[in-house]
Amino acid sequence: MTGGRRTAVSLFSGCGGLDLGFQNAGFEILVGVDTDRFAAESHAVNFPRSKFFHGSIADFTREKAVALVGAEALEDVDLLVGGPPCPPFSKSRFYLTDKPRAMDDPVGEVTITGYLDTLSWLRPRSFVLENVAGMAFKVHKDTLDHILATAKSLGYTTATRVLNAADYGVPQIRQRFFIVGTLDGSEFEWPTATNADPKLADEGGLPAWRTAGSVLSDLDTEENASDAGHVAGGKHRSLLEQIPPGDNYLFFTAKRGHPNPQFEWRSRYWSFLLKLSPDMPAWTIQARRSNNMGPLHWRNRILRIEEVKRLQTFPDGWYLGGKVEQQWRQIGNAVPPVLAEALGRAVASHLDAISVSEDMAA
Repeated sequence: MTGGRRTAVSLFSGCGGLDLGFQNAGFEILVGVDTDRFAAESHAVNFPRSKFFHGSIADFTREKAVALVGAEALEDVDLLVGGPPCPPFSKSRFYLTDKPRAMDDPVGEVTITGYLDTLSWLRPRSFVLENVAGMAFKVHKDTLDHILATAKSLGYTTATRVLNAADYGVPQIRQRFFIVGTLDGSEFEWPTATNADPKLADEGGLPAWRTAGSVLSDLDTEENASDAGHVAGGKHRSLLEQIPPGDNYLFFTAKRGHPNPQFEWRSRYWSFLLKLSPDMPAWTIQARRSNNMGPLHWRNRILRIEEVKRLQTFPDGWYLGGKVEQQWRQIGNAVPPVLAEALGRAVASHLDAISVSEDMAA
């Protein structure tokens, strides 16, 4: 903590989903890091007080950080936060058997090593490492054990958990894996859910998950109803139009009882012709904009950038560098800020409790 402020260094910052959430939870982002030039542009506009290192994590050293923010700012940093790029740990990698997984993938090796190297020289009071839920799979045990062992060797007590963004007020079913580490040795308390699956909401007295319709309906007006530039379905457009909201290509399979099957059961990736329902949360927003891989709008079109922002809980005015493809990639790769804020407040509460204990001991 510097001058009463909670300070953070952000790695793999992207357009700032984690950063915005932790900033809203009371952390000042001292510096962001990313290789993507559009992310660098977005971050500069959205976090004008922060510095930015545009380059590989392998080249982000203490010397580079000092050159950006000064040595004094790095003396007592509260938090290191970041999500190493997830493709090596993703579910889709199970289908790409010709590609290496986890740290056998050069991207996975460089990014995980870069995160841990930064943790080693920065020595913040806490850290948060985020990734896809697949990082917790048994097949990635060696990588996870390496991360946890390295953190332990640096003095950190760690906790791991998969959080569903929908449980924290995000209108999207998005599972993310988090590692939280702290130097004080006490147990970290995860944030309490604010919403629940409608099937379980009554049991816990929580409001049901927020739906896609609740955050998108006001954007679906006559003025912007045109499909121009957002046509979906490709050669399967006529089929997409017949799929009910909340369903996908499996609607057209014999196993589902369709009288004129068009596809074999589970012959395509699950998001093929996947259509949102206004009465349900969205499924995970992907990092790539596609005309046949969803989630697609219930009006049989590709979602617009302003709609993707809403489903990811970014402010409407959040700046994104690049053209629509680059903007979509940044939003699709981001952690929903509302989920990040819930976790950020839990980390801040943990650090506040430590500070009180330290003051009492002194």
